[in-house]
Amino acid sequence: MSEAVAGETCVRNAFRGQAKSCDELGSPFTARLCRLVADRLDASSAVGERILGWRGDPTSKGDSVALRLAGALHALVLSGRSESLGASYPPNSADDETLWRAIDQAIRQESRFLLDRLTSAPQTNEVRRSGALLPGFLTVAQLFGKPLVISEIGASAGLNLHWDRYRYDLASGRWGDEAAAVVIAPEWAGGPPPPRPVEIIDRAGCDLHPLNPADGGDRLRLLSYIWADQQDRIDRTRQALKIAASRSNPVERADAIDWLKNAAGAHLSGRCPRRLPFDCLAVSAGSRPERRRRLDCCRRRGGDAGGAACPAANGGGRTDTRSSPIASDMACRRDACRRPCGFPRPVGRLERMAGKPQLIAHVSRQKVITWRITRP
Repeated sequence: MSEAVAGETCVRNAFRGQAKSCDELGSPFTARLCRLVADRLDASSAVGERILGWRGDPTSKGDSVALRLAGALHALVLSGRSESLGASYPPNSADDETLWRAIDQAIRQESRFLLDRLTSAPQTNEVRRSGALLPGFLTVAQLFGKPLVISEIGASAGLNLHWDRYRYDLASGRWGDEAAAVVIAPEWAGGPPPPRPVEIIDRAGCDLHPLNPADGGDRLRLLSYIWADQQDRIDRTRQALKIAASRSNPVERADAIDWLKNAAGAHLSGRCPRRLPFDCLAVSAGSRPERRRRLDCCRRRGGDAGGAACPAANGGGRTDTRSSPIASDMACRRDACRRPCGFPRPVGRLERMAGKPQLIAHVSRQKVITWRITRP
């Protein structure tokens, strides 16, 4: 088998693998689209040639080529650039032949747009992840009794930085603004989080490629990577984008390590807030061991880093985890938030481990975000 044929086979298998994942995650339409591309795409178009000759890892563990193409095609639909493709997309129905003709036509007529989109990795900002963050934030706020400063790495458009502006419908009751346009209703097991108000005096985030919620092009990019047959996720994200756009954008273009060092050194005097850095995806998704080690070093020096939150500010705003009476740690397992959480899943329970309270937020049966509250 030649190198070119082997590469093409790898690409087609990557689309089939993504189709299997989409089936498991509740998107039969995207699964169907990926299988059609895997079976029918050829190199007679510029887009087909680029995809089938992909240089790099086309799988979901690498460049996620299938999701790049799915997002690019969805962008054509959302922007109204391809009427025939839109007529074949949800909520409309079309058989495989009709859908493929629309895809093939779009690939040939919109090649410049699609080729440009293929150069960028998929970017999401799933708002339902705030349902897993809420119990940890409320528990930490109760333990410390102070206002919070929250910092997110890999923040994308910063939608989860506005978690306190959403409403949460839990089995035990509601939390948040009753009039909020964004409603998050996760399945809940176990005791409720502390039903207390939270004061946030500052919020900020960083991302290597931040999106501006007030920019139409950035909004389209973010929405296009939501699977077309998950309308509830699209609607929720649109509302969250409106909330974020109505306020100043707190997300900076920066590398997480450098940004966290600067955040750790920021002097916040007077009110002695608790700095609470967190991430939903960026560090947990395949970071190199050396990079994870450097992020952990930032946290230990008071920078609170990657997949962890250590609210440990002392008098005068100086952050020092070694002398803090209480340290809080949010440990995010690898792949903890890879599932988009676009549909109900168990997300939380409160337990005691070895006499210490441990709040566990389940994103799925296998993948877990854990907030650990420990006393040194």
